[in-house]
Amino acid sequence: MILSLSDLALLFSSTLTYAAPLIIASMGSLMSERSGVVNIGIEGKMTIGAFVCAAVTTITGNPWLGLFFAAVTGCMFGLLHALACVTLKADQTISGIAINLLAPGCAQFFCKAIFDGSAQTRPIDLDDKMPMVFMNIFPEVPEVSLALGNYLTAYLCFLLAAAVWYLLFKSRLGLRIRSVGEHPRAGATLGLNVYGLRYFAVMMSGALAALGGAIIPLSTVSFFFPAIIAGQGFIAIAAVIFGKYKPRNIVLACLLFGFCKSFALIMNNPKFGLQVSVHLLNIIPYAITLIVLLFTGRSYAPAASGKKYDP
Repeated sequence: MILSLSDLALLFSSTLTYAAPLIIASMGSLMSERSGVVNIGIEGKMTIGAFVCAAVTTITGNPWLGLFFAAVTGCMFGLLHALACVTLKADQTISGIAINLLAPGCAQFFCKAIFDGSAQTRPIDLDDKMPMVFMNIFPEVPEVSLALGNYLTAYLCFLLAAAVWYLLFKSRLGLRIRSVGEHPRAGATLGLNVYGLRYFAVMMSGALAALGGAIIPLSTVSFFFPAIIAGQGFIAIAAVIFGKYKPRNIVLACLLFGFCKSFALIMNNPKFGLQVSVHLLNIIPYAITLIVLLFTGRSYAPAASGKKYDP
């Protein structure tokens, strides 16, 4: 089995497409973890973000408006998580599980209420999806155009990752967020508002997670359906652990997972003549996630992550 240049170009392009939601969602998970709040509700926030974006885009025909309302909705669910964990001092893991149950339930309820009892939204028109970029950057070399031509979100995700890196590691606000994630009592003695910083980080986490889910109906599929996320939120959390809570490593981990999913889909092509079940190929990204975590080594979370803070 030999991959042609066109196959390799398609593999590269689809890797970026499938890695983009993971990169954005994992940056959201990183924001929350660095502030000392465990957030395993990424899956639920991605689901509600995908629904809101698909519904708003279908109704208004404006994908940017869909992304905006998805981010606002994710921010609201982040506020709910922060209220439970930061103010009410609930168990952070249990709160995240509740978000993972509540958000998809809300998505299905409102989907059926808006779209005449259907569990999926109407398809988004092709003209209303994210614009394609670099489609004819090198007309004389079609393989290059095939490799680089992609939805705008496939490249915007790297800008978002760079913005999160700069915020957390190069700005004064980021230093304060990381401080309350390591030792909130020490930060409080220096006058830091531990509650306020954690609220901000968790709400931003929700917005980014929802954006990660929102770009899926604007790129890979054209409508929302209940299983649209299919575990990608948990893969994003795994990427944060695999990347040892560092943005550059996390992006590389997401690219690896995106490559695995893209490779599995390309191998489904009948021209390769593989006598392998489609279902076995589809589990490759999830199997790689488990294998990678087994060989990651010790990954040190922020010292105060998951611990209740009581002044």
